[in-house]
Amino acid sequence: MALLFGDCHWPDVVSDDHEITTALRIFASDTNLAALMTEAAIRGSIGSTAILFEIESGKPRLRLLDTSLLDPVWDEVDGDLLRVSERFIVAGQALRDRGFSVSDDDLATRFVWHRVWDRSCCIVYEPCKVGSSEGANVDRVHTIIHDFGFVPIVWIRNLAAANSTDRPDGECTFERAIDTVIEADYLLSQAGRGLKYSSDPTLVLKTGGINRDPVAREGGVVSALTLPPEGDAKLLEINGNSANAVLNHYRELRALVLEQLHGSRAHADHLTSQVSGKAMERLNQPLIWIAERLRHSYGRGGLVQIYRMACEFSKRLSGGLVLSSGAVIGMEPLGLGLRWPPWYPPGEGELQQLSASLQTAIQGGFMDAGDAAHIFMGAVNIAGHRIRDF
Repeated sequence: MALLFGDCHWPDVVSDDHEITTALRIFASDTNLAALMTEAAIRGSIGSTAILFEIESGKPRLRLLDTSLLDPVWDEVDGDLLRVSERFIVAGQALRDRGFSVSDDDLATRFVWHRVWDRSCCIVYEPCKVGSSEGANVDRVHTIIHDFGFVPIVWIRNLAAANSTDRPDGECTFERAIDTVIEADYLLSQAGRGLKYSSDPTLVLKTGGINRDPVAREGGVVSALTLPPEGDAKLLEINGNSANAVLNHYRELRALVLEQLHGSRAHADHLTSQVSGKAMERLNQPLIWIAERLRHSYGRGGLVQIYRMACEFSKRLSGGLVLSSGAVIGMEPLGLGLRWPPWYPPGEGELQQLSASLQTAIQGGFMDAGDAAHIFMGAVNIAGHRIRDF
């Protein structure tokens, strides 16, 4: 996930309006959006994740939802969410802690919690006991009518197209490697048993048919053995060749797992000199391929949608969207997009070569100084609202 939303790989938001770009950067800082998206990518690696956008006194609040408890429905025309239903079982004590009226006799009883988000309200139903045949009534106290015109939830499918509505979940990032990882864990556990056996071999006593001491003995000079003349003692030992074979097999399994996950098989301790950014990209090309797919899922399909939703809230809330810099009203997401930083920072030689090429282009009249400055800013990952990837 470091190549997706790490400290040096967080994408910069850009738009046609510099003031909106600045406001959305402040919004990302106020909501700790980088940490949230990193956690969303980790949870969503099994198929999908959902982010709930809430407003508290005009201030934005974002939190992750467990998609295994959600049932989404999309509009077949525009592909937007129509409604999202949440249902799970909870104890009566937890309901009382949240302000619901629960009798003392039902504190240990299990209830069904049910609420539905749609484009106009968040409907909360009265909790009913598990197995009850009575239908749940709408809880008028906890139900909220917002009239936003959209469902305040961003649904992200892992490794899937952003506008896909045929299924709620995408691909699992590590599904192909699950069986191989289980085999590697089993192999290492057996290797551990063999090494422990080699450290404590079994003692065999031959007493000439007389069973003098059937109790197992521990090593050391204080527990010396006294045997009859026809007796004998030996240790059942194994060598370490099998351990080396197991480790070699494990290395091959590890390489297979990295191949199945498009991971990097390069070892950093084998690099003896400084490597340029382009060389690192070629070295970790399989890892970059999977990271590019994740950028589409969690960038265009997640982060951009959150920014667009923030702009919608700034237009629909009477007091605007309250940020640490003040209230923002009427943001239009024109030209909204992301500018991703390079996979690896360029080396000094690459920057000098780029600078010399840009200077030559300026002197030849093929490029003005402003465009050259923006190209160089993008290479060194300096924020610029006029630069965007899509």
